[in-house]
Amino acid sequence: MNDTNLTDVSSKKKNSEWHTKAEVTQKNLQTLLDRKTKLLAQYGVNWPNHSLNTFPIGSLARILYLNEIYSKILDVPGVICEFGVQWGAGIAQLINLRSTYEPHNISRKIIGFDTFTGFKDIDPQDGGYSNKHDYKTIENYKDILEEILLLHESFAPQSHIKKFALVDGDASITIDHWLEENPHAVISMAIFDMDVYRPTKDVLKKILPRLTRGSLLVFDELNCEVFPGETIAVQETIGLNNIKLRKTRFQPFSSYAVYGD
Repeated sequence: MNDTNLTDVSSKKKNSEWHTKAEVTQKNLQTLLDRKTKLLAQYGVNWPNHSLNTFPIGSLARILYLNEIYSKILDVPGVICEFGVQWGAGIAQLINLRSTYEPHNISRKIIGFDTFTGFKDIDPQDGGYSNKHDYKTIENYKDILEEILLLHESFAPQSHIKKFALVDGDASITIDHWLEENPHAVISMAIFDMDVYRPTKDVLKKILPRLTRGSLLVFDELNCEVFPGETIAVQETIGLNNIKLRKTRFQPFSSYAVYGD
């Protein structure tokens, strides 16, 4: 057997092992979900704490990541913008982190932008991996998420003051109206989780004048083969050579940069 055939055999073996591990992971996650579903009614009023027994490592890593980036802006004034909300796991935890770190900072509003119907359009720069309407939610989900986020805010001080907003629609367009309606807003942190090229480039270009030295630019799919559009958008708008990107330990494709650093 020549070297080429040996390489092919090795590659096929690795792919087979990867698929086997992925199948086991999905099976184990489903088992955790089944256990959680059956036990939830038994936990009583302390269900939030008890249900952590089915909290998988990936979810914990995500919260540690959000905690890491939030801690970087505690001394930076301004709002937080999350571009790409989908089901709202990120914005919900950002609200909880604000309630933990800055319970009386009513100026730290958190703004979530999403179509809630998935990707509007796919650009050739996205590499052919994505499809229109990927990551869609369900009908009227913005209203459901609004209720969930209000409940999260109800547990914090000054809960009578609403400190978040959801903006639905194509962020390439809705960002213009938001900037116009909020001329006072400084952006302390912008989280880009839209995955694809066009809205990432459009929004990044438009919010640059609202950043201050110390603002955090966070990219959720940078250096990611299946979402090349995000890297290309950053390169064309700011230039990778012009920012110092920092890697988080908790997410494989997430990076951030301190604006002006």
